[in-house]
Amino acid sequence: MTGSTTASDGAPSEDIHSPVATSAPGGLVKSVVELDRVVIRLAGDSGDGMQLTGNRFTSETASFGNDLSTLPNFPAEIRAPTGTLPGVSSFQLHFADHDIMTPGDAPDVLVAMNPAALKANLADLPGGGLLIVDSDEFTPRNLAKVGYATNPLEDGSLEGWQTVPVPLTSMTLDALADSGLGKKEAERSKNMFTLGLLSWMYHRPTEGTVRFLERQFRRKPEIAAANIAAFRAGYNYGETTEAFAVSYEIKPAPMAPGTYRNISGNQALALGIVAAGQRSGLPIFLGAYPITPASDILHELSKHKSFGIRTFQAEDEIAGIGAALGASFGGALGVTTTSGPGIALKAETIGLAVMTELPLLVVDVQRGGPSTGLPTKTEQSDLLQAMFGRNGEAPLPVIAPRSPGDCFDAAIEATRIALTYRTPVMLLSDGYLANGAEPWAVPDVDSLPDLTEAVGFATGPNAATADGTPEFHPYLRDPETLARAWAVPGTAGLQHRIGGLEKADGNGNISYDPANHDFMTRTRQAKIDGIAASIGPTDVEDPDGDAGDPARVAVIGWGSTYGPIGAACRRIRASGRKVAQIHLRHINPFPADLGEVLARYDRVICPEMNLGQLALLLRAKYLVDVQSHTQVSGMPFRSAELAAVIQSAIDTTGTDAVPAGTAANGAMQ
Repeated sequence: MTGSTTASDGAPSEDIHSPVATSAPGGLVKSVVELDRVVIRLAGDSGDGMQLTGNRFTSETASFGNDLSTLPNFPAEIRAPTGTLPGVSSFQLHFADHDIMTPGDAPDVLVAMNPAALKANLADLPGGGLLIVDSDEFTPRNLAKVGYATNPLEDGSLEGWQTVPVPLTSMTLDALADSGLGKKEAERSKNMFTLGLLSWMYHRPTEGTVRFLERQFRRKPEIAAANIAAFRAGYNYGETTEAFAVSYEIKPAPMAPGTYRNISGNQALALGIVAAGQRSGLPIFLGAYPITPASDILHELSKHKSFGIRTFQAEDEIAGIGAALGASFGGALGVTTTSGPGIALKAETIGLAVMTELPLLVVDVQRGGPSTGLPTKTEQSDLLQAMFGRNGEAPLPVIAPRSPGDCFDAAIEATRIALTYRTPVMLLSDGYLANGAEPWAVPDVDSLPDLTEAVGFATGPNAATADGTPEFHPYLRDPETLARAWAVPGTAGLQHRIGGLEKADGNGNISYDPANHDFMTRTRQAKIDGIAASIGPTDVEDPDGDAGDPARVAVIGWGSTYGPIGAACRRIRASGRKVAQIHLRHINPFPADLGEVLARYDRVICPEMNLGQLALLLRAKYLVDVQSHTQVSGMPFRSAELAAVIQSAIDTTGTDAVPAGTAANGAMQ
């Protein structure tokens, strides 16, 4: 069986429907089994095209209407030695006929294109799971590369799984024998053969993939034809072979009416920036230096020049943010994108943006650290850097999206804050969100916030000298937001000083006066603190609390932990226990009611992909004994692990009526 009878993420499940017999060409009778969900992992060498294969399968799954979540996982090396463990690349896709929150804790199906892929991923495949391997690649040389003394396809070590050896390489070569391609070129199409096989197994549409290949290789029609032929050969193989007597159907998930597209976090964030420019009426200037995993934002934004987007690939991180801040000074919305190492280099200019009080969007797509660390793996370890990683008292707002699609809304919210309060804003995404994908409802443009009122350029003098001569004071502030006036250079009568030295209150002259510095420092902090009044109440999900019987254990998270925490809470509730989920989008400032929310619960657990940075901030501010649960493996949390932590907390709190030991892990992720 290649799916689960238990719904993922703790949602109520449906039993598998009875198999329906169908006839394949040649009279072979095959069955179709209906599942509610499945998790597939494709793994192979970094040159085997696993990411492309996974993305195409995801696109077809999205067009079919399933809810889905993905987890690409690839090596940091551009081209690790072929067939070695450091070179293994994988792509995990979880899709279902109901709402899901994670890419799945473990695969139901593992496709291993070589021995290295098998060795790197087999431990994650539960017993009885379906294992498809390219038997052609299990040669003595390839086995020796990863330390296999014997061939696992022959020595009985894979008896605990449903193992199906398929000669993917040789069948691809046979399918392309008349293509005119050489052996090496033809072998590159075996990922399309694999995609065709999986498309048959799970009743995925095929027309979109054919169109994609025709478009992708329009300048090399012979390569397009070869890939299409391999894709169709894989589909036909599944239909005719006796090796796969069963195919599987996962029906579309119920979704609200609308137009949907499959979107990654980086794509959504880029489109959010485009939308923010349109809704504010400002041109967008991106100053960026390519860095994993943020580079795709630069790539995506460079496609949208028609929407007033200018992209500048700078020579380094410092030049990128310097140009972006200069654009903000000139009346555009400056944006810079990077990861943790780049934030370290940009710190001085971020401090300059704090001092000059100009709107600037700073995007940090976090990855494993320190230094260059784990470039292609995810982490949440830049939170304290975002909060405090500048010299002096240099406060700025920090917000974090919770899912790939939410990156769109977070970009608009970050822009709203930057424009309204004249401040740089740190937007903390991470590699899990950036590369992961999910269905996203394309919003109606008119439903997006109108940001034009937040711009408010100064148009003339706002003060006068002692003799009554009009003049412009750049640090006169809006009484509600404490934002200073935004004066575009060249506007008549708005001459003013700007720079990194401390400014006198109001007139903006350079000031070394101790009392003025104290006042300006506290004013800049008060401006950030005041943002809390505009961000709404804390996001709390406590179904029993809504019914008047609240949980006594709460789990709080930020950023991409939303999905795993939510899935773990579903498991707990499915077992009959109560738990609340608190999620933070705004981390600086915190929502105004957060202290009151935390005080409702006897125990608060804070899972983070760092060593407890949010927990540290919560303890310091609210004097709450937050229980930190941390992981820095470069991979997202597994919901089963979090469910066990939550269950233990409930058991030791002694407040739940369900007997201790009741399984909270019965529902899948």
